[in-house]
Parts: sequence; structure tokens; C-alpha cells
Amino acid sequence: MTQQDRPKGKAFAPEYQGALGSLSVNSSLSEVLAKGVEELRAAERAGEHREMARCGLAVAEAYRRLGRVADADAAWKSSYRAARSAEDVGAMAWALWSGGTLARQRGSLALAYRLLGLAAEMGERGGDVVVRGYSLAGLAETGRIQGDYQAVGELHEQLLAEARRRGEARHTVWALEGIAQMHRNTGSYDRALALFEEAAETAHRADDRRGRAWALRGIADVVSVRDGDVERALALLTEAESVCREMKLSSALAYNHKMRANVHYRAGQYPQARETYAQALAEFEEMNEPRGTALSRLGLAKSLARLGRNPAETVVELAGLRRTLDRIGLKHARDMVDKAAEELGVGPLPGVGHRTEEAVTR
Repeated sequence: MTQQDRPKGKAFAPEYQGALGSLSVNSSLSEVLAKGVEELRAAERAGEHREMARCGLAVAEAYRRLGRVADADAAWKSSYRAARSAEDVGAMAWALWSGGTLARQRGSLALAYRLLGLAAEMGERGGDVVVRGYSLAGLAETGRIQGDYQAVGELHEQLLAEARRRGEARHTVWALEGIAQMHRNTGSYDRALALFEEAAETAHRADDRRGRAWALRGIADVVSVRDGDVERALALLTEAESVCREMKLSSALAYNHKMRANVHYRAGQYPQARETYAQALAEFEEMNEPRGTALSRLGLAKSLARLGRNPAETVVELAGLRRTLDRIGLKHARDMVDKAAEELGVGPLPGVGHRTEEAVTR
């Protein structure tokens, strides 16, 4: 089935191409990886460069989502080389999209911008509106996690309109969640909740289990911070976690655990928060995910401070975290550290003024 033949309103994974085009958006990553490697080897034996590029893309994405970043890095580059040999501009764009997404995951934001920008240009040149849209979405998400809401807010809205017009449910869900996250981070909780709920319902209708899991996490966050509803938030996260485990979504699972820790922390359940932040931290470190690692370290430091840690140790930890987040370029996450220092009564940190801003949580 080609992308053009797929029914509107149902989620599909355009990164599963060629011999892997029959895979579902809900296929477990272990299944995608096994079938992808098998088909990639067959294409290599046959010397079919275009198929090597297409299968290699799925392999790269499976590795990336499993947190196997070195394997993912090698796979997307191999896919790009095969696509270039086949003179397949669309496949080259998809490989660059995968590489740019991996770069963002690894905290290399300047590289992410460069690769995703190239992917968008190449997608337009090759007439592949889907990879162009995914690449622009990647640029928007990179800006959003940095906190540049003014710069990327309009792009999110534009991509949402395009996704709805083309009936791309998965991309519609992504855009709704991104816009919801920006509203949540700027304190517009009612609007954020409405958008997360719309994303969850859209994902449910489209049978996009991954998208629904992320949306449930967003709903849990808002009902926790706005309403203090710990029981509902934890129930939503438990539902999302079951999907993450079934589909082997390592990164999504780690972010789910970090949000569970956030819920415990907000409720004053500091021992539970400490335990769950530590769990998320280990998961992020295992997959070499610097943003999640830093945010989990921050939560753990706050929990330890609430449990009686020496304030001087907390200052050292927070100052180190702030330098790390400055180096990555996550401005709003950096501001979370300043806010934590004030909240815990150990600020301002060395070289930092009193001003803080609302911060990102995803």
C-alpha cells in the first residue's frame, strides 16, 4: 500500500517504506528492527540501493527509539549513502530527517537544525510533501524544547492545518501535543488540557497508540499541576506506560517515569519522587539522552533537598545542571534550575540573577 492509498484519518508510519511498508504504526520496535535488518540484508545482497535506503531508514528509527544511539547514527548515515547512490532525493531527505531527529535526541541542537533544514529542502525538491512536513515539524519541535515559543508557535499551527487538510492523523496528534505543551508551559492550563484531550481522542480514533500514550502523559501533567489530582494523574500514566512497554518505546517510557516522579513531587510524596526520578535517570543515561538525564537529575536534586540534603550539596548540583543545560541550549529548562534554587531557598546560584521564567516539562 502506498502512502497515497492509505485511508485518511488513520495513523500510519511513513518512515516504514519499501518492503517494510506493511508495518503498522503500532508495531513493536523489536519487530520493526528484526524485519528491517532482515530486509536490509536482502537488499544488500541484491545490490538494490533504493531498497537499502528505505529499509535502512526503518532500522535507524527503531534503533533511535530503543535508545541505541550509536547504532542509529550508523544506520541513518548508511541509509543516506544508499539513497545517494540510487539518486533517490526523497530517500535522502528521509535519512537526513532521521539523522536530525537523532541529533535533537542527543542534545546536539545545532546539528539537528542543520540536518532537518536540509531534509525539508530536499523533500521539497523531491516533491515528497510528507518528509518535508516531518522535517519542518522536527525544526518546530527543536525550537519548542529550547523554549523559543514565539519563533515556532506559528509553524506548529501551520503544520497542524496542513496535517488536518491532508488527513494525516499522526501528524495532527503531534502538532496538537506540541501546541498544548507550549500552552501548559506558559500557564494556560485549561487550553493545554483541551488540546491534550483532543490529541488523545484523535489518536484513539486513528489507532495511534504511541501518540495516545504521549497525550495521556500530557493530560496527567495538567491535572496534576492544575488540579492536584494525584490519583487521576497516576492512573493516566499507568495506562500510557502499558503501551510504552508493549511497543518497546524506551524514550517515551523514561519520560513517563519522569512525569510520574513530577506528580509525586508536587504532592509532597518526596520518597516516591526520589525513587522514580532515580529510575528515570538510569533509563535516560542508558540511552544517552542528555535532556531527559538533566531533567531527571533536577527532579532528583529537588527531592533530595526536600528530604534533608545538605544545602551546599544542592547548590553544587544545581549549578552544574545549569551549566549543562546552557551548553545544550535548553533555555527554559535552564530557567527551571533557577526556579528550583529559589523554591528550595538556596538561590540565586553563582552568577545567576533572581529572574526566572516558566519552564518546560517535556
